[in-house]
Amino acid sequence: MDSEVSRIFALRDLLNAHNHKYYVLNQPEISDREFDELMRELTELEDRHPEVADPLSPARRVGSDLTDGFRQVAHVYPMLSLGNTYSIEEVDDFLRRADNSLAGEKVTIVGEMKFDGTSISLIYENGRLVRAVTRGDGEKGDDVTENVKTIKSIPLILSGSGYPDMFEIRGEIVLPWKAFERLNKEREFNEEPLFANPRNAASGTLKLLNPAEVARRGLDAYFYYLLGENLPADNHYDNMMAARSWGFKVSDVMTRLDSIDEVDNFINHWDSARKSLPVATDGLVFKVNSLRQQLNLGFTAKSPRWAIAYKFAAERALTRLIFVSFEVGRMGIITPVANLEPVLLSGTIVKRASLHNEDIIRQLDIHEHDMVYVEKGGEIIPKITGVDVSVRQENEPPIKFVSHCPACGTPLVRIEGEASWVCPNKYGCQPQIAGRIEHFVGRRAMNIDGIGEETVGQLIDAGLIKNIADLYQLTVEQLVGLERFALKSAQRLVDGVAESRNVPFERVVFALSIPFVGETVAKKLARSVGDMDTLMAMDETRLAAIGDIGPRIAQSVVEYFDSPENRQIIERLREAGLQFAAENRESIGGSDALAGKTIVISGTFARHSRDEYKAMIELHGGKNAGSISKKTDYVLAGENMGPAKLEKATSLGVPVINEDEFLKMIEG
Repeated sequence: MDSEVSRIFALRDLLNAHNHKYYVLNQPEISDREFDELMRELTELEDRHPEVADPLSPARRVGSDLTDGFRQVAHVYPMLSLGNTYSIEEVDDFLRRADNSLAGEKVTIVGEMKFDGTSISLIYENGRLVRAVTRGDGEKGDDVTENVKTIKSIPLILSGSGYPDMFEIRGEIVLPWKAFERLNKEREFNEEPLFANPRNAASGTLKLLNPAEVARRGLDAYFYYLLGENLPADNHYDNMMAARSWGFKVSDVMTRLDSIDEVDNFINHWDSARKSLPVATDGLVFKVNSLRQQLNLGFTAKSPRWAIAYKFAAERALTRLIFVSFEVGRMGIITPVANLEPVLLSGTIVKRASLHNEDIIRQLDIHEHDMVYVEKGGEIIPKITGVDVSVRQENEPPIKFVSHCPACGTPLVRIEGEASWVCPNKYGCQPQIAGRIEHFVGRRAMNIDGIGEETVGQLIDAGLIKNIADLYQLTVEQLVGLERFALKSAQRLVDGVAESRNVPFERVVFALSIPFVGETVAKKLARSVGDMDTLMAMDETRLAAIGDIGPRIAQSVVEYFDSPENRQIIERLREAGLQFAAENRESIGGSDALAGKTIVISGTFARHSRDEYKAMIELHGGKNAGSISKKTDYVLAGENMGPAKLEKATSLGVPVINEDEFLKMIEG
C-alpha cells in the first residue's frame, strides 16, 4: 500500500480517537493546534488521493454548504413519546403498577436525565453510521444524516467490539449552554430573533439546509436507548454501557435503582444538582431495566408501560435586587435592567434580567432592594416574575423610570401608543452612535472583518469615527497607533472596509439602521425601488403601496431621509463607492419570467434546495409565499408534498408544477 494512503488510514483512526477523548470523555490529550495540524495533514493527503475518499472521514465533519433538503424516512421501530408527570407520588405509583403487573418479580429501574433537546435515531451497519432520522410524527422522520455527521461527539465509525451488524440507537441532540449563549450573542449583534431556549436552538440547527453552519454552532448528543437484534445484554443498563465502549456519549447520571426510596432520592438529588450540568434538562426518565420485563409490560397506544418521565417544575429563584440600570439601544429606546445578586438558574449564573419598560416596573411594583423572583422555565432570557413583599424593607422607595437619557442627559420622549421611552438625541448620544456602527459592520449587513463591539468603542473614544461614513476614511497609519492594533490587524480592518464596497444594495439599506427596516423589509425595498435616489425621493403613499410595506414603515423611511444628518451620511457613503443600486436581474441571470406571480414551495427536491428555488423565484421577478390561497399562481412541488397542501391547491384550482416544469418556465 502507498505510504501516503497508509498515513491517511492511520490519521483517520488517530483523529477519531482524539475526537472521542475531547468531545465525549472531556479528556483531551493534545492541544488544539496539534489537532489542527493533524487534520490539515489528513485533508491535504485526501485531496491527493481521491481513490480512498470516505464520507465518514473526520476531515468531512465540517459539512458541505449544499444540501437538497430532507427526505422522510420510516422508523424501523416507532418512536413513541413517554407519559409525563410532575409528581413524585405518580412516579411511585408507576413503579408499583410495574411491580404488580410482573407478579412480584424483582424489578430494577434505571434512572436517567431527560435532556432538553431534539430526539434523534441513528442506524449503524457494520460499525458505520448510515442514517440519522428525527422523531417526526413517531412513524417517520426527516433524514438529517449529513447534519448529524458534523456533530463531533457522535461516532461515525465505532470503536471497540461486540456491536451487532445492524442496530439503532436513540438519543437527544442538544446545544450546550455555552454554545447557546454564544449563538444568541451573535444573533443579537446581527439583530436576528433570539432563540428562547437551547431546545429550540438545537431543533432549528438540526434542520438547517447548510451542514457547514450546523457544524459551526456546536451541537452535542447524549444517547439513552439501544434497539435491534443480537444486542450484547438482556437489560437496558448493560446495553448502554456497551454503547459507551463503542464511542457513544452516555450520561454518567444513568443509575440502577432497586427500590422506591432510591428512586425518590434520585429525584430529590437531581432536582437541585442538574443546575450545574453543562446542558439544559427538563426532567428525569425511569425505565424498567430488564428487556424481557419491558416486553411483558408492553405499550399503550401512545407510550410504553415500562417507562415514565418526571418533569421538573420551572426553575425559579429568589434573589435581591441591587439596583436598576437604564440602557440605551441603537434606536434610542431606554431599557430598564434589574441588576441582581448572582443566582444559579438552568446551569448559568444570572446577574441581570430585563424589566422591558416602565409599564412592567409598575405592574410588578418593584421597590429598591426588593427580594425578587427570577425565572427561566426553559427560557434562556431571565425574567422577573414577582416580588416577595413580605420581606420588603421599610421606607424603600419604588423604582422610578428615568426622565432623562442616562448616557447624554437629553429629556426622554414617549413613543405614541407604545410603552417605550426614547432618547431623541440620535447624533449626539454615544450608545446610539456606537450601536448603529456595530449594526452597520455586522455579518448580515456590511460584514466588515476586523471590527467588533470593543473596536467600535475604541475608535469612537479615539475620535476617529463619529458615524458609519467615517469608517471609509480610516487609514492603517491612524490605526497602528492605537492599543491592540498591530500592522496586520490594522491592514485587516482597512481591507475589510474596502471589501464592503461590494456588498449589494439591499444589505446597504439594511445596514443604515432605518427604524422598523429589518433584513426582509430592506430586501423588499431595495428590489422594489431599484436605487437609493428613488428610495430617498419616495413619499409615504408610494412606499406604503409596495407589498408588505405598511404605513408605519413608510413613515419611518421618510423621516429617516428627511434628516439632514442622514442625508449627509448617505452622500459620503456614495462618495466612498458603496452600492447604491440593485443589480439588474438580467445582468445576474434573472428575468421577468415570473413577474407578478406568487409561488408556494412544498416538499423536497432533487435538483436544487428549497432556498435555491426561493432565490430563483425572486431572481425572475416572482414572489414566495408560505401558504396557498386564491392569490397563489403556482405550487412548486417536490417529493413528499403535504397532502393538505395538495388538497387545498386542487380545491382552489392552483396549478401544481414539478421541478422540470418550473425550470422550463424560467429558461427563457
